[in-house]
Amino acid sequence: MGAVSTVGDRVERTPKQDRSRATRQRLLEAAVACLAEHGWAGSTVSVVAERAGVSRGAAQHHFPTREDLFTAAVEYVAEERSTALRALFPQGTTADRRTVVAALVDLYTGPLFRAALHLWVAASNEDQLRPNVTELEARVGRETHRIAVELLGADESMPGVRETVQGLLDMARGLGLANLLTDDAGRRERVVAQWAVLLDDALG
Repeated sequence: MGAVSTVGDRVERTPKQDRSRATRQRLLEAAVACLAEHGWAGSTVSVVAERAGVSRGAAQHHFPTREDLFTAAVEYVAEERSTALRALFPQGTTADRRTVVAALVDLYTGPLFRAALHLWVAASNEDQLRPNVTELEARVGRETHRIAVELLGADESMPGVRETVQGLLDMARGLGLANLLTDDAGRRERVVAQWAVLLDDALG
């Protein structure tokens, strides 16, 4: 009887775990969408829970504090974007630098960047939020830099190469900021083309 009960518990537990993971993912996606659309002030746990279709209690079960929820949400989507970026250029394939630069710039022109920007502004005024966001930004920044180095075929042992790659990412962030206010696609395309030429000269 004991063995049967154990198997039954395991069968029952698996769907619960699946439901829990699905609920967590819905909350993360809803949090990012709310943050991008409404900013920090308009993105409460209750608003996110309603958008995700779950109770406030369920939301707090997964994320005890508002800071936990939004920090995890931006980190989640950052990881998703990194995965999507790698999927554009599967291992063993090659792409010209202009295509790579355009893909990197796109990281800073979508809802993730808009949500992250709201989070950064909030962290500048929220002592409880600042350490989590600072740590997250450092980790995401390192991962993005590493992906950029790989995709560009950059050799960071050469003087100035690391700074050149980081300059590209800083430029991409600036283009993302400009895109928040106006549709900057035309100018962005010209800047991407010029940066690809500069990178060919700098990276060889």
